[in-house]
Amino acid sequence: MVPEASLDISRRQFLAAGGLTVAAACFAPSYLMAETEGIVVGAFKEAATAKVTVQNLRRNISVLLGPGGNIAVLTGPDGKLLVDAEIITARPHVTEALASINADPIKQLINTHWHFDHTGGNEWVHGAGASILAHENTRKHLSQATRVEGNFRYTFPAAPAGAIPSTVFKDEHTLHANNTTLMLKHYQPAHTDSDISVHFVEADILHTGDTFWNRDYPFIDYWTGGSIDGQIRAAEANIAKVTDKTIVIPGHGAVGKKADLVLFRDVLVEIRDKVAALRKQGKSLPEVVAAKPGARYDAVWGNLFQNPSDFVALVYQGV
Repeated sequence: MVPEASLDISRRQFLAAGGLTVAAACFAPSYLMAETEGIVVGAFKEAATAKVTVQNLRRNISVLLGPGGNIAVLTGPDGKLLVDAEIITARPHVTEALASINADPIKQLINTHWHFDHTGGNEWVHGAGASILAHENTRKHLSQATRVEGNFRYTFPAAPAGAIPSTVFKDEHTLHANNTTLMLKHYQPAHTDSDISVHFVEADILHTGDTFWNRDYPFIDYWTGGSIDGQIRAAEANIAKVTDKTIVIPGHGAVGKKADLVLFRDVLVEIRDKVAALRKQGKSLPEVVAAKPGARYDAVWGNLFQNPSDFVALVYQGV
């Protein structure tokens, strides 16, 4: 059984930081500072100080847990392989955590999707000697200015050349590294249109990216192909893929297992159905928010990227 891990960061503090719009230029490079509003700038600031912790899983695989997307680390004679690269301002803490595992160089990086909290370290990881692999839509979004609304409210400029994946695929991709088979699979549009899973076959560890948030309301990026129904379809696909013995690395939250995937799916379905029923009755968004359709989950699930009101607004948009 996988020990429950917790982020070494105050989740409420992270949410509060999301409202900050000052001093962010001290923490993020100029090419990311197109705007100073929304949760993105607060995330840059928080990641500059938040710790990143290491949890050993199975075989030669660990996970780094920090303020942004969870990073899987595969070690061995071929050098380190990473799945995701955190927020750019977390670099010193990611570097320290990786060094605590071993001194081997980083040789490969896989992005589970294009968002800044999963690709922020792309440029420096590539500069350290790693090639970058991702879905073709990740390269598309990173190669051009991309506007995301919701509580992001941010225009992401095109990423530097060194941050762009050099190898992309469309549906499925298999690679071998460090005596391990990795099977990559693209989801139909879910959290975004660029989401993939990474299955470490021999260890039976699945990294889901942001198609699974363990006890956190997900951000759903309608502006690059995501939807509440797509997020639920991806949750169903994850449940079908795993067994009770599979270790599941979410995009955010503690390492989990199949039961956690089922809970995530059930919470999304329940809130989606309640919001849809209220909207069908002609209720406005403020009225639906006031009805608190996720009331029995809000205290636990509404403390990271999405507070309960923001999540209800995303669901309302898609029903």
